[in-house]
Amino acid sequence: MSTTTEMVATPVRQATRAVYAAFIMLGFAGASWASRIPQVRDELSLTPSRLGFVLLAIAAGSVVALPLAGQIVAHFGSRRTVTAMAVILWIAVTGVAFGYQFGVLPVVLGLFCFGFANGAWDVAMNVQGAVVERRLGKAIMPRFHAGFSVGTVAGALVGALAVAVHLSVTIHLLAVGVVVAIVVIASVRSFGPDEDPADVVPDQPAHAVSAPAGRLRRTLATWREPRTVLIGLFVLAFAFTEGVGIDWISVAMIDGYGVSAAVGTLAFAVFLAAMTAGRWFGPGWLDRYGRVPVVRVLAVVSVAGLALFVFGPWPAVAFAGALLWGFGASLGFPVGMSAAADDPAHAAPRVSVVATIGYCAFLGGPPLIGFLGDHFTVLKALLAVMVLLVVAIALASSIKPLKART
Repeated sequence: MSTTTEMVATPVRQATRAVYAAFIMLGFAGASWASRIPQVRDELSLTPSRLGFVLLAIAAGSVVALPLAGQIVAHFGSRRTVTAMAVILWIAVTGVAFGYQFGVLPVVLGLFCFGFANGAWDVAMNVQGAVVERRLGKAIMPRFHAGFSVGTVAGALVGALAVAVHLSVTIHLLAVGVVVAIVVIASVRSFGPDEDPADVVPDQPAHAVSAPAGRLRRTLATWREPRTVLIGLFVLAFAFTEGVGIDWISVAMIDGYGVSAAVGTLAFAVFLAAMTAGRWFGPGWLDRYGRVPVVRVLAVVSVAGLALFVFGPWPAVAFAGALLWGFGASLGFPVGMSAAADDPAHAAPRVSVVATIGYCAFLGGPPLIGFLGDHFTVLKALLAVMVLLVVAIALASSIKPLKART
């Protein structure tokens, strides 16, 4: 009996490590790009609104990928999906690394492909993460997202170092693309199957479950589920909070507080480190107090951090605000994904729908902040995030766990 248990446990441990690797590397890639946004902006002489539309390319690629991701993962599996997206992301990062020297269009095309890879990769690794979470029987999804945040912190710190030593954007991003592709392709070989036999609905024929037409009907039906749509809107609010921080903190620090590029990137790293801490310690709070009260308290913390960041009289106060902002934003996205995957039989389409709605924040966020930044400064434009956090507090009841089916 003990030998059998060990044989079952070992693949789960291997799959857990593989999921961590997928989350960490995706975060590392995204933050590496984000850490060089100020230099790319200066090279291309972009105003805040034009920069916002350039950043929109990532969100556009993700939004194109996400509605397809549920079917892609269901057909090819999470392992092959993440592998393919790692290759696409490597090509995209390489395109941006060279393209920014020639103009805006190559950067936009590269970022669109980056966003496409990011969107499908995100759904696939969350589906596999939900599988591991169910097999372990405890809340671990926030820690996977903490892994993503660890990757973002590492990417931001490496980016700050690259800026400080005047390493070119091209060399920096080329190295990032190669490292991410190699690590991910090697790691995800340990992903387990996306469904246990017990997860398949018993009264549905196997051919109906696997047929493309059946998967399409299931995905379309998922868009009509009130709970799923509300979770999507909840995730959208937190995605907006997180995404605005990732895209604009460095620029806001540099333009609003007059700090150097390296210090602005360091504030970005503080924001990401705070999110990492919240996601690492979050599972204990979720198990003890429940999803709804925890995310509501954290939303209030994030609002307080934003107030300090925007209205602080000195850069040190803004750093404290960045810390609270990131800490408060930490659990909304991963908890929303866990809520979408509560029913294993419908995890892939629901995660796909929730991610699609959530990623609309990344579609609208960059141009909105850029437009407001042209009129009120980027720093004051960040007040728009507070409105979305109020929405998140109101929608938090939608993420209550589903009752187990009997």
